[in-house]
Amino acid sequence: MNITNVNEYEAIAKEKVPKMIYDHYASGAEDEWTLKENRNAFSRILLRPRILIDVSKIDLTTTVLGFKISMPIMIAPTGQHKMAHPQGECATARAASAAGTVMTLSTGATFSVEEVASTGPAIRFLQLYMFKDRNVATQLVRRAEKAGFKAIVLTVDSAVFGHREANIKNRFTFPSYVRMKNYEGMGLERTKDSSPASVTNGIYDGSLSWKDVKWLQTITSLPIILKGILTAEDSKLAIQAGASGIIVSNHGARQLDYVPATITALEEVVQASEGRIPVFMDGGVRRGTDVFKALALGAAGVFIGRPAVYALAADDEAGVRKVLEMLHDELEITMALCGCPSLKDITRDHVFTERDRPRIAPRL
Repeated sequence: MNITNVNEYEAIAKEKVPKMIYDHYASGAEDEWTLKENRNAFSRILLRPRILIDVSKIDLTTTVLGFKISMPIMIAPTGQHKMAHPQGECATARAASAAGTVMTLSTGATFSVEEVASTGPAIRFLQLYMFKDRNVATQLVRRAEKAGFKAIVLTVDSAVFGHREANIKNRFTFPSYVRMKNYEGMGLERTKDSSPASVTNGIYDGSLSWKDVKWLQTITSLPIILKGILTAEDSKLAIQAGASGIIVSNHGARQLDYVPATITALEEVVQASEGRIPVFMDGGVRRGTDVFKALALGAAGVFIGRPAVYALAADDEAGVRKVLEMLHDELEITMALCGCPSLKDITRDHVFTERDRPRIAPRL
């Protein structure tokens, strides 16, 4: 399969999976303004390369929560990988492990934490929604600990299910072969209405608040990353609540439309965090230059979601490996051409954003 960039996998996936499933993966909330903006915002950020710097050796390695990984590019939590490929999250996990990076397993995965762990040793995080039954959350966290997962990623932007019109038009329901394996044996049996909104609103807790972040710390010693923060105000509250990290995320533009692109919100959150905890981002990353721009604006790393799912649908584990390889190589080239032999050499001065225009406007 002669693939030259990440975007090409989407067209292949669109042909391979049923329309209803492709639309479920690809669509956003309501008018999908934020869905488009997640990509468009990257195009408005320009690079400021520096020259005549020794870039004969480029180092992409970094650490996340103390764990060394090969590059600042990780797999975001996305649900129901089995709809893309029969090997589902197990194939994705093997690809991430081979690439030497982090995979985040969704609560709504079609393979359990134990099944994913059985694919071999790796650095893996568990994404968690807060269940109405706190005992379910406790059991799932304990299972993740036992299976060797290294962090809990608590999604905080899903008090209710977003208004996703593509799913409504298609009358989308999870196929009969899709089972949320982490739910089995926990009193969360499948209901007759297996639409995503029904499943989500039926078992996840809309009353989730900052006190629950504190509660989560009482049941686990694992670091807790909060996913879904877009403002300086909430980043400060996250630090006060004891979060170990933040993921700037708008849920792939699937929850609330007309919120900023994550790359647009990133710098505000980074500045508010004042370096006290690492800030990551997801949403719209399709090129190594996108990764570079995020790092220049203060991100400690990025997570990719849809690209991994599309590649999985198109070419199994090999596709996911190829996506990670292409992004790695593109970032390496970008760093070299911008005069950055290591990640620590990437600075705010390497990018020009719309916010910088007043600062450099010529005097009249």
